[in-house]
Amino acid sequence: MALSPFEQDRLRLAAFAGLERLMDSTGGFATRDELFDFVVEGRRFPLIDYSRGIRNPAEFDETFSVVSSEEGPYADHVGDDGILRYSFRDGDPFGGDNKKLRAAMVSQKPIVLFRKLMPNVYISYVPCYVVDEDLPSRFFLIATGEESWRSFTAGAADPAIDRQYVLQMVRRRVHQPEFRARVILAYDRTCTICRLNHPELLDAAHIIPDRDEQGVAHVTNGLALCKIHHAAFDNGILGISPDYVVHVDQQVLKEVDGPMLKHGIQDMQGTALTLPRREADWPSRDALARRFEEFAA
Repeated sequence: MALSPFEQDRLRLAAFAGLERLMDSTGGFATRDELFDFVVEGRRFPLIDYSRGIRNPAEFDETFSVVSSEEGPYADHVGDDGILRYSFRDGDPFGGDNKKLRAAMVSQKPIVLFRKLMPNVYISYVPCYVVDEDLPSRFFLIATGEESWRSFTAGAADPAIDRQYVLQMVRRRVHQPEFRARVILAYDRTCTICRLNHPELLDAAHIIPDRDEQGVAHVTNGLALCKIHHAAFDNGILGISPDYVVHVDQQVLKEVDGPMLKHGIQDMQGTALTLPRREADWPSRDALARRFEEFAA
């Protein structure tokens, strides 16, 4: 039995908030069981369907979430514009599960997009919007982030908006959750410098910034860093040489302050990074060399 529109919106937003807390606590990813056994306001509210790639709660008029995977079985894919082409469910394009997803498109209710990163590991994009459909090809078009899809649609009609900038912004939003999850998983949920293993306190830091053409969203251009070491790395307080050794700025080494500076920063001088188990995931020496040259300048 459907809830009132107000109650549907309230429950939807409560689930979004709970999902955000979950992802923050785990490093940006969740297991299927965590999503399926989810609890909202004291009651079980699955965020995904256990056997289907779409979650259409009986009490909702519109879809709550969809799951997309590069492994199939459907032909979902992200276009050059950064917008996901999500395959219609089999059968009547206007009936079944497609009906509630189309209702989300008409009403512009936000939904969750889950991407299956690897077996039993999912990342989420919230909010997402069904912005259009391609009936001949049987795809719904799903954009990640309210500001992204609104800017994208505005850019199509407003020449004052730099369309290339909009496209880059959309693509960046698509890539970032996957980048964070892959980096933190590669480093076994541990800061590469200080070994802190609280994923809620870890970031995936770019070696070459993502605003740079060479700042690719790939594990080898990333480092799992706790928030203090991420900030120190980004602000030139510490650098990492291509031989995977930490170096602290010479002026900072001379400073006298409290225990955080001494133990959190200064004592990291000469520390060797804790590297991923797979050598293929180790940080790029070339990227580190370029970044270290900027640090040492």
